[in-house]
Amino acid sequence: MTHRTSHWLGASILALAVLTPLITAQEAGNPDAKQQAMMKMAQEIRKQIVTQPQYGVFDSIHFAIQGDTVILRGYASRPILKSSIENSVKKVDGVKSVKNEIVVLPLSNNDDRLRAAVYRSIYGYAPLQRYTSNRGGPRMPSITRAAGGITNDPPIGYHAIHIIVDKGNVTLTGVVDSEGDLALAEMRANSVPGVFSVENDLQVASKS
Repeated sequence: MTHRTSHWLGASILALAVLTPLITAQEAGNPDAKQQAMMKMAQEIRKQIVTQPQYGVFDSIHFAIQGDTVILRGYASRPILKSSIENSVKKVDGVKSVKNEIVVLPLSNNDDRLRAAVYRSIYGYAPLQRYTSNRGGPRMPSITRAAGGITNDPPIGYHAIHIIVDKGNVTLTGVVDSEGDLALAEMRANSVPGVFSVENDLQVASKS
Protein backbone atom coordinates (compact mmCIF):
# COMPACT_ATOMS: atom_id res chain seq x y z
CA MET A 1 0.00 0.00 0.00
CA THR A 2 1.38 3.40 -0.98
CA HIS A 3 1.03 6.32 1.40
CA ARG A 4 0.96 9.85 -0.01
CA THR A 5 2.21 12.51 2.34
CA SER A 6 1.40 16.21 2.41
CA HIS A 7 3.90 18.84 3.50
CA TRP A 8 2.53 22.08 4.90
CA LEU A 9 3.56 25.40 3.48
CA GLY A 10 2.83 28.74 5.06
CA ALA A 11 1.45 31.43 2.81
CA SER A 12 4.28 33.74 3.83
CA ILE A 13 7.08 31.12 3.71
CA LEU A 14 7.88 29.50 0.38
CA ALA A 15 9.96 26.41 1.25
CA LEU A 16 9.23 24.81 -2.08
CA ALA A 17 11.38 21.72 -1.76
CA VAL A 18 8.99 20.11 0.72
CA LEU A 19 5.96 20.14 -1.55
CA THR A 20 4.51 17.11 -3.30
CA PRO A 21 4.13 18.32 -6.91
CA LEU A 22 1.62 17.68 -9.62
CA ILE A 23 3.62 15.80 -12.28
CA THR A 24 2.59 14.96 -15.82
CA ALA A 25 3.70 11.78 -17.60
CA GLN A 26 6.10 13.80 -19.75
CA GLU A 27 7.76 15.24 -16.65
CA ALA A 28 8.17 11.92 -14.85
CA GLY A 29 11.73 11.37 -16.05
CA ASN A 30 12.86 14.96 -15.76
CA PRO A 31 13.69 16.13 -12.22
CA ASP A 32 14.10 19.74 -13.37
CA ALA A 33 10.64 19.75 -14.94
CA LYS A 34 9.19 18.27 -11.76
CA GLN A 35 10.78 20.98 -9.66
CA GLN A 36 9.66 23.72 -12.01
CA ALA A 37 6.09 22.44 -12.02
CA MET A 38 6.12 22.25 -8.25
CA MET A 39 7.51 25.75 -7.84
CA LYS A 40 5.13 27.32 -10.33
CA MET A 41 2.08 25.76 -8.72
CA ALA A 42 3.13 26.61 -5.16
CA GLN A 43 4.02 30.18 -6.06
CA GLU A 44 0.68 30.76 -7.72
CA ILE A 45 -1.24 29.28 -4.78
CA ARG A 46 0.70 31.46 -2.36
CA LYS A 47 -0.01 34.50 -4.53
CA GLN A 48 -3.71 33.74 -4.53
CA ILE A 49 -3.68 33.64 -0.72
CA VAL A 50 -1.58 36.66 0.16
CA THR A 51 -3.19 38.94 -2.42
CA GLN A 52 -6.69 38.41 -1.09
CA PRO A 53 -8.04 41.81 -0.02
CA GLN A 54 -9.27 40.27 3.23
CA TYR A 55 -5.98 38.56 4.13
CA GLY A 56 -4.13 40.43 6.82
CA VAL A 57 -2.14 40.48 10.01
CA PHE A 58 -4.83 38.61 11.99
CA ASP A 59 -4.96 35.65 9.60
CA SER A 60 -2.58 32.75 9.06
CA ILE A 61 -3.13 30.34 6.17
CA HIS A 62 -0.96 27.42 5.08
CA PHE A 63 -1.38 24.77 2.44
CA ALA A 64 -0.16 21.46 1.10
CA ILE A 65 -0.20 20.00 -2.38
CA GLN A 66 -1.11 16.33 -2.65
CA GLY A 67 -1.17 15.25 -6.26
CA ASP A 68 -3.67 17.58 -7.91
CA THR A 69 -5.40 18.41 -4.61
CA VAL A 70 -4.64 21.47 -2.49
CA ILE A 71 -5.35 21.27 1.23
CA LEU A 72 -5.92 24.59 2.97
CA ARG A 73 -5.53 25.01 6.72
CA GLY A 74 -4.95 27.77 9.20
CA TYR A 75 -7.05 30.52 10.74
CA ALA A 76 -9.18 33.28 9.24
CA SER A 77 -10.47 36.15 11.34
CA ARG A 78 -13.38 36.77 8.93
CA PRO A 79 -15.63 34.16 7.25
CA ILE A 80 -15.36 35.71 3.79
CA LEU A 81 -11.62 34.97 3.66
CA LYS A 82 -12.15 31.20 3.83
CA SER A 83 -14.42 31.07 0.80
CA SER A 84 -12.46 33.70 -1.13
CA ILE A 85 -9.20 31.75 -0.85
CA GLU A 86 -10.85 28.49 -1.88
CA ASN A 87 -12.43 30.06 -4.94
CA SER A 88 -9.13 31.65 -5.99
CA VAL A 89 -7.02 28.52 -5.47
CA LYS A 90 -9.45 26.45 -7.53
CA LYS A 91 -8.53 28.61 -10.54
CA VAL A 92 -4.80 27.79 -10.33
CA ASP A 93 -3.56 25.75 -13.27
CA GLY A 94 -3.19 22.10 -12.28
CA VAL A 95 -5.49 22.22 -9.27
CA LYS A 96 -8.34 19.76 -9.59
CA SER A 97 -9.80 19.95 -6.11
CA VAL A 98 -9.44 21.90 -2.87
CA LYS A 99 -9.96 20.61 0.66
CA ASN A 100 -10.78 23.70 2.70
CA GLU A 101 -9.99 23.06 6.35
CA ILE A 102 -9.44 26.72 7.28
CA VAL A 103 -10.88 27.52 10.71
CA VAL A 104 -12.91 30.71 10.95
CA LEU A 105 -12.23 32.30 14.33
CA PRO A 106 -15.33 33.01 16.42
CA LEU A 107 -16.67 36.53 16.75
CA SER A 108 -15.60 37.93 20.12
CA ASN A 109 -15.40 41.47 21.43
CA ASN A 110 -12.68 40.38 23.84
CA ASP A 111 -10.59 38.76 21.08
CA ASP A 112 -11.07 41.87 18.98
CA ARG A 113 -9.75 43.99 21.84
CA LEU A 114 -6.79 41.64 22.30
CA ARG A 115 -5.92 41.77 18.60
CA ALA A 116 -5.69 45.54 18.80
CA ALA A 117 -3.70 45.45 22.04
CA VAL A 118 -1.22 42.79 20.89
CA TYR A 119 -0.80 44.59 17.58
CA ARG A 120 0.07 47.83 19.39
CA SER A 121 2.40 46.03 21.78
CA ILE A 122 4.38 44.36 18.98
CA TYR A 123 4.30 46.88 16.16
CA GLY A 124 4.35 49.91 18.40
CA TYR A 125 7.68 48.76 19.84
CA ALA A 126 10.56 50.39 17.97
CA PRO A 127 12.84 47.31 17.62
CA LEU A 128 10.01 45.40 15.89
CA GLN A 129 8.61 48.15 13.68
CA ARG A 130 10.75 47.09 10.74
CA TYR A 131 8.50 44.05 10.39
CA THR A 132 5.66 46.16 9.04
CA SER A 133 5.20 48.73 6.30
CA ASN A 134 2.36 50.24 8.33
CA ARG A 135 4.32 52.65 10.53
CA GLY A 136 2.00 53.65 13.32
CA GLY A 137 -1.22 52.80 11.48
CA PRO A 138 -4.09 55.21 10.96
CA ARG A 139 -4.31 58.09 13.40
CA MET A 140 -8.09 57.90 13.70
CA PRO A 141 -10.34 54.81 13.62
CA SER A 142 -12.37 54.41 10.47
CA ILE A 143 -16.16 54.14 10.53
CA THR A 144 -15.84 50.39 10.00
CA ARG A 145 -13.45 50.02 12.91
CA ALA A 146 -15.67 52.08 15.18
CA ALA A 147 -18.63 49.88 14.27
CA GLY A 148 -17.05 46.45 14.08
CA GLY A 149 -13.64 46.64 15.71
CA ILE A 150 -10.16 46.02 14.40
CA THR A 151 -11.06 42.51 13.17
CA ASN A 152 -13.37 43.95 10.50
CA ASP A 153 -10.95 46.77 9.68
CA PRO A 154 -7.42 45.40 10.20
CA PRO A 155 -4.27 47.49 9.74
CA ILE A 156 -3.17 47.65 6.12
CA GLY A 157 0.27 46.98 4.71
CA TYR A 158 2.87 44.25 5.01
CA HIS A 159 3.24 42.45 8.35
CA ALA A 160 5.90 39.78 8.87
CA ILE A 161 4.44 38.79 12.24
CA HIS A 162 0.86 37.56 12.16
CA ILE A 163 -1.27 37.62 15.29
CA ILE A 164 -3.92 34.91 15.74
CA VAL A 165 -6.27 35.31 18.70
CA ASP A 166 -8.72 32.58 19.68
CA LYS A 167 -10.64 32.82 22.96
CA GLY A 168 -7.90 34.86 24.59
CA ASN A 169 -5.07 32.63 23.38
CA VAL A 170 -2.50 34.18 21.03
CA THR A 171 -0.45 32.44 18.36
CA LEU A 172 2.32 34.29 16.53
CA THR A 173 3.22 33.13 13.01
CA GLY A 174 5.53 34.41 10.30
CA VAL A 175 9.23 35.04 9.87
CA VAL A 176 11.69 37.24 11.77
CA ASP A 177 15.40 37.93 11.35
CA SER A 178 16.77 36.54 14.59
CA GLU A 179 16.12 34.44 17.68
CA GLY A 180 16.23 37.66 19.67
CA ASP A 181 13.35 39.17 17.69
CA LEU A 182 11.44 35.90 17.99
CA ALA A 183 11.72 36.04 21.78
CA LEU A 184 11.00 39.76 21.85
CA ALA A 185 7.73 39.38 19.91
CA GLU A 186 6.60 36.66 22.32
CA MET A 187 7.48 38.81 25.32
CA ARG A 188 5.53 41.76 23.92
CA ALA A 189 2.46 39.58 23.29
CA ASN A 190 2.69 38.09 26.79
CA SER A 191 2.77 41.56 28.32
CA VAL A 192 -0.77 42.39 27.15
CA PRO A 193 -3.33 42.17 29.98
CA GLY A 194 -6.01 39.57 29.36
CA VAL A 195 -3.91 37.28 27.15
CA PHE A 196 -4.26 33.72 28.49
CA SER A 197 -1.37 32.14 26.61
CA VAL A 198 1.08 32.79 23.78
CA GLU A 199 2.20 30.12 21.33
CA ASN A 200 5.22 31.27 19.40
CA ASP A 201 5.26 29.69 15.94
CA LEU A 202 7.52 32.34 14.43
CA GLN A 203 10.44 31.14 12.33
CA VAL A 204 13.88 32.66 11.95
CA ALA A 205 14.65 33.52 8.34
CA SER A 206 18.07 31.83 8.32
CA LYS A 207 16.52 28.57 9.56
CA SER A 208 13.23 28.46 7.67
